Amino acid sequence: MHQQTLGVLALLSILSGCAGSLGNPNAYLTYRDEPLVAQVARDMSKQQVLEIGGAPSGVMPRSVNPGSCHDYILTRDGQPQAYHVSFDSAGRVDGKGFRTCTQMEDDERARARRPVGIGGGGGY
Repeated sequence: MHQQTLGVLALLSILSGCAGSLGNPNAYLTYRDEPLVAQVARDMSKQQVLEIGGAPSGVMPRSVNPGSCHDYILTRDGQPQAYHVSFDSAGRVDGKGFRTCTQMEDDERARARRPVGIGGGGGY
């Protein structure tokens, strides 16, 4: 029993670490096979992302780091889930996750205001 509990805790720890940069671990488990989640990778071009995911539901310029961000809505069993893919100034993927572009920008602004050495993480 004790080993099973430790195993479950270890698995949850691993999943939260792996999916942490993407956002919600439950959303990752639910949508991990969706093309945008499974196939989009760092440094892909905007055109490659559009071929995989189609037209985004919204596009916004980034204010903290130069570039742009595409909002998508993933749906499973009638439940919508926000997902974003962000691009650097060269139009290459530099991030993705289960939140809107606005939420991603808010997080970047908060990180930019933090003193060096406090908090952490970065994300992909």
